[in-house]
Amino acid sequence: MNEFLSVAPDVRLGKGVKLSKFINLYGCEIGDETKIGAFVEVQKNAKIGSRCKISSHTFICEGVTIEDNVFVGHGVTFINDSYPRAANPDGSLQTEADWKVEITLIKKGASIGSGSTILSKVTIGENAIVGAGSVVTKDVPAGVIVAGNPARVLRKLNQKKAEVA
Repeated sequence: MNEFLSVAPDVRLGKGVKLSKFINLYGCEIGDETKIGAFVEVQKNAKIGSRCKISSHTFICEGVTIEDNVFVGHGVTFINDSYPRAANPDGSLQTEADWKVEITLIKKGASIGSGSTILSKVTIGENAIVGAGSVVTKDVPAGVIVAGNPARVLRKLNQKKAEVA
């Protein structure tokens, strides 16, 4: 094992996966021919499909499913808890038993721009594009471009060529 990779034995890697240095993968699944950039963490029970590109400094937490052919830009953060707390009302440190993972789904062919934050309980539709620096707070329809904080639909994509209509 390379001294600059932290890949737990319970990680399922597909064929032809390319891993950069300085990554942390545990309990997750990565599909065939996917590329994972440097300084990426993928937590347990996260799933990344085939032929995806996950750019550097990205955090993919438990509860996130990324389908095939998805691009995730640099420094993208996924959230899996709407109301995070460090401690319980009695002051004891919270454990996994004290909260429920909230699910996020990124559909095939979607692209997420660098510096975006994707909140929990959202679906980003097929072939949708999330502009750089966006904060996605609700579902994104298939085939549209969204941007901003909160992300709003800017326009539809041309479905034939996947260009701006």
